[in-house]
This record gives sequence, C-alpha cells and structure tokens, in this order.
Amino acid sequence: MHSLLVALAGVVAVWLVAVVALVVFGRRSAARELIGLLPNLVFLFRGLLRDPRVARSSKLWLGFAVVWFISPIDLIPEFIPALGPLDDAVVAMLVLRHVLKRTDRTVLGEHWRGSPQTLDLLLRTRARSSASSDPDADG
Repeated sequence: MHSLLVALAGVVAVWLVAVVALVVFGRRSAARELIGLLPNLVFLFRGLLRDPRVARSSKLWLGFAVVWFISPIDLIPEFIPALGPLDDAVVAMLVLRHVLKRTDRTVLGEHWRGSPQTLDLLLRTRARSSASSDPDADG
C-alpha cells in the first residue's frame, strides 16, 4: 500500500508541475484540460469496460492495466524518485493506444467527458502513428 501512495504522490507532483507551467506560460485552456484529463480517462475506461460494443480484447487489456496499477509488484520500485511511476505510465499509454485503435470513434465519444478537442487530439495522435506505419499511406 505504501508503494501505491508513493506512486500516486509522484504522479500528482508531476501533474501539478505541468499544470503550473502551462498557467505560467499563458496556456490556461490547456491547463484546464490537463486538470481534467485523468478523471476523464477514468470515466472513459470505466464506460468502455461496460460497453458491449467494445472488443473483448480491449476489455482484457483495460483489466490488465487496472490490475497492474493496484499491484504492489513493479518493474521499477516506486520509491525511486521520478522513475518509480514510469512503468505505470508506460502501461497506461500502451493500453490507451490499443483501445483507441480498436474502438469506434462514436463509442469513444459517448464515454468521453472532456473537451471534444482533447479526444480529437488523442485520436489524431492515433491516426498519425497508424499512418506512419502504413506503407500505403500518402506521405
């Protein structure tokens, strides 16, 4: 339980630094989106887990991520400053990428509670990575 609290504190600290930096540099709307990103992702994942239109493989990956996050066993110990939560962040990123690739945009939009522009940004990032790996894509 202690390692989970340390990981959570590390993630919150990095998140706060990013929010403050955005505000300092005059990017208040981006700071607001960053403030809501984590709760919006939690709601998105919860909704996708319950939605029958989401592929079973995506639900299995989401379940794996949840188990990974609550597990006391980590590849990088949580007590290492800045690097401790890194394995959790990598797992979250890979699972999110998988789910975004395999889920219909309308289903994602129904469960996303944040700004539509943020969802579009996440989906554009997905489309850009897919196009760069597609040999038939126009460059």
